[in-house]
Amino acid sequence: TIYPESETGPHQVVVPAAEISGGFATAAVTENELATRLLSMASSEFDVTTSVPVRAALFETADNEHVLAVMLHHICADGSSIAPLARDLTAAYTARTGGHTPSWPPLTVQYADYTLWQREILGSDDDPDSLLAQQLTYWRSTLDGLPEQLELPGNRTPPAVTHRGRTHTFTIDAPTHRAAAELARQHTATVFMVLHTAFAIFLARMSGTGDITIGTPVAGRGDPALDDLVGMFVNTLALRTPVDGASSFTQLLTTVRETDLAAFEHADVPFERVVQALNPTRSTTRHPLFQVMLVFQNQEHPKLELAGLTARVEDIDHTATQFDLTLVVSERVDRDGAAQGLTAALTYTQDLFDEDTVRGFADRFTR
Repeated sequence: TIYPESETGPHQVVVPAAEISGGFATAAVTENELATRLLSMASSEFDVTTSVPVRAALFETADNEHVLAVMLHHICADGSSIAPLARDLTAAYTARTGGHTPSWPPLTVQYADYTLWQREILGSDDDPDSLLAQQLTYWRSTLDGLPEQLELPGNRTPPAVTHRGRTHTFTIDAPTHRAAAELARQHTATVFMVLHTAFAIFLARMSGTGDITIGTPVAGRGDPALDDLVGMFVNTLALRTPVDGASSFTQLLTTVRETDLAAFEHADVPFERVVQALNPTRSTTRHPLFQVMLVFQNQEHPKLELAGLTARVEDIDHTATQFDLTLVVSERVDRDGAAQGLTAALTYTQDLFDEDTVRGFADRFTR
C-alpha cells in the first residue's frame, strides 16, 4: 500500500504484488562491509507517497552464510508484528525449499476490520457521549498545564532538529528483579509500574521538578483475533506523575498504579488526536507532551526455524531517536517464569547528551 497526497489529505492505494519492484536486493559483501551496508539500509528514508513501506535485502557473507535484512515503516507494522512475520517467513521458506508455493491459513480478520472496529467503537468527538469524546475529556483534564519541556542535565543546547541517537546498554541483576516483582505483587501492581515509579523518581531528581510526564507504548491488540496480524496497532500514552520528595517509594508506587490504570482505561483514542486536542506549542527541538519514553518489552520474541539452517534474529542500532531519552527494559526469566534479571538500554539524543553523561544516568538509575 502507498499513501499519495490529495486535496483532502493522504489516501491509500493498494498496489498489486506483481507491480512492486525494487523492494528486494541481493549482494555479496565481506564481514567488514556488512555493518556499513545494514546501517545504510536502516538509515534510508521511506517515501510512502510513492513506494511501499517494506524493503528487504539478502547479503551473502560466505557460501553458507547469509544475512536477511527486513526494513518496515511504522505505518505498516509494530513491534508485536515481528513474531507473526517470522512465522510467515518460516512457512514461506519451508514451502519454497519443498518446491511449493506458500500457503497460509486465512486470517479471521484483516487490518481493515480493525480500522472499522476502531472507528465504530470510538465514534465522533462531536458526540459528547462517544468514547472518543469521553477519553479526550480525560486527557485534556489530566494533561492540563503540562510543562512544555522536561529539563535534564545535558551537555549541549538542542539544535533545530535532533534525531541522531546512540544507545547505552546495562543490566539490572536477578535479586533486584525478583525484589521488584515481589514489591509489585504486594501492592497489586506490575513490574512495569515499579519501573515507572523508579524512573519517575530518577527523572525528578535529575530535573529538579516534581511534575514528570513519561511516554509509553501500549500494544493496542485487545482482541486475540489480532495476534496474528501484521499491522500498526501500538498507541502511545502520556503518563503524568506528581513526584513528592517527601513520599516513600511505596506511596509513590500507589500513585503510579492509579495513574497507569487510568491511562490504560483511556488508551483507545490515538495519541495524535490527544496532541491535536491539547494543541501544545510545537517545536522542532522537542517531542510534544513528553520528551522521555519508557518501554517495557514483553511481547513474543520472533523465532526463525528454517529447515537445514541455523538461524537467529538480531536487531541493529540505527542511531536514530525520536526522544531526548528512551529507557527500554526487557525481562529475563527462566523456563518456570522466575526472574533472572533485566536487560536495559538508554537511547539518547547525541545532540543533547554525551556518552559519559548517559552512563552516569544508568548508574544513578540502577542505584
